[in-house]
Amino acid sequence: MTETKFNNESGKVPDLQPLKSYYERHVFFCLNERKNGEPCCAQYQAQQAFDHCKTQVKAAGLAGPGQVRVNKAGCMDRCAAGPVLVVYPEAVWYTYLDNADIDEIVASHLKNGQVVERLLIPPTLGR
Repeated sequence: MTETKFNNESGKVPDLQPLKSYYERHVFFCLNERKNGEPCCAQYQAQQAFDHCKTQVKAAGLAGPGQVRVNKAGCMDRCAAGPVLVVYPEAVWYTYLDNADIDEIVASHLKNGQVVERLLIPPTLGR
């Protein structure tokens, strides 16, 4: 059996505190574009919704470490519900129609932790 050594004077296992995530919430927007004409999020102005969400998150003072990060993503295989975004760590999947829906997600979920039920994607709806 090998002995584990620690880089501290006592030689004991250091007191490990639960690690806090760099971001409290991470939002991913599908921006996938299909060249073959199949339905995709890009057909529903996903890039504009992404840009609007980033602007709203910054305006609300929610952007940055310890808060919210809004990122682009490729296909997330939820095309039948498109356009889609997902909020982690809760793994809440949303669809949206316009900027008002994005504003509601920012104000309700990202700012106050309240899921926007009317915009949820059914868990079985995939590609």
